[in-house]
Amino acid sequence: MNLLITGGAGFIGSNLIRHIIDRPEVAQLINLDTLTYAGNLGNLEGIHDQHPKYAFEQVDLRNVPEVHRVVQMHGITHVIHLAAESHVDRSIASAGVFMETNVLGTLHLLDACRSQWGEKTQEKEHRFIQVSTDEVYGSLAMDEAPFTEDSPLLPNSPYAASKAAADCLVRSYIKTHGFPAIITRCCNNYGPNQHEEKLIPTVLKCLRDRCLIPVYGDGQQMREWIHVTDHAEALWQVLMNGETGEIYNVGTGEERTNLDLVNWLCDAFDAQLPGSGGNSRALVSLVTDRPGHDSRYAVNVSKIRAAVGWEASIPLSRKFTTFC
Repeated sequence: MNLLITGGAGFIGSNLIRHIIDRPEVAQLINLDTLTYAGNLGNLEGIHDQHPKYAFEQVDLRNVPEVHRVVQMHGITHVIHLAAESHVDRSIASAGVFMETNVLGTLHLLDACRSQWGEKTQEKEHRFIQVSTDEVYGSLAMDEAPFTEDSPLLPNSPYAASKAAADCLVRSYIKTHGFPAIITRCCNNYGPNQHEEKLIPTVLKCLRDRCLIPVYGDGQQMREWIHVTDHAEALWQVLMNGETGEIYNVGTGEERTNLDLVNWLCDAFDAQLPGSGGNSRALVSLVTDRPGHDSRYAVNVSKIRAAVGWEASIPLSRKFTTFC
């Protein structure tokens, strides 16, 4: 396959590239990234400009001619579409770029692939993976069962709305054009090279700097967490063995409230760095809650387990303290 990964200089994208570039099925891997604040080619040290299978294209998905050029010039056969504006706080402050990148950017990529692949493709000859988020489902009550792939889309932030809209576009191309796409929806990721605006890196930076750790509201919002390597393997398994037209949730069942997660990090930091001063929980500061803050996300993963045999293998506790 000639595989295009969009957003490959970002957190999940760079970890995915490292995870799969040496697979024998990959003849060529193209990283398309516009290198916004969240993209960093340093995440690909040892691969960028060195790996014989790898090529980089600095292209904005909003640039239609350039998107078509990349797909055509490299003879792209498979796509894992990760590129997106992803931070909820930024979407609340300025939603426009989220709609342009996440919705229109996805549309441009779909059209470029349709133009290259034609109206009819053989199963697995071409494949497009739309990487989405569990946030498109909205918020669960604490006593509700996890979301399934049949749960309605009820996004509560501009970011989640932009991803839900992109998912709907992909679904429409599947139904209207027979386009060979699959949608995945994953829970919260953590791992190396995550941008500092996200929760775990923010907490760790505050711990190292010995400054207040902001926690929204009462900190009782519940999230499900997955190590980025497990997510990368799920994407690969879906690319190789998933069924066109399907949606697969990706998760672990490991839920923590935000406050519990932060306190756990504080304790791990104190245990590993006893000379830091200790009592890191005293740094936790409850701040004004985020507008429209969802109370809980959780996903049922029985479908992906049955379909491709994937399940998470890295417990949160095993990798958690390595961040400290």
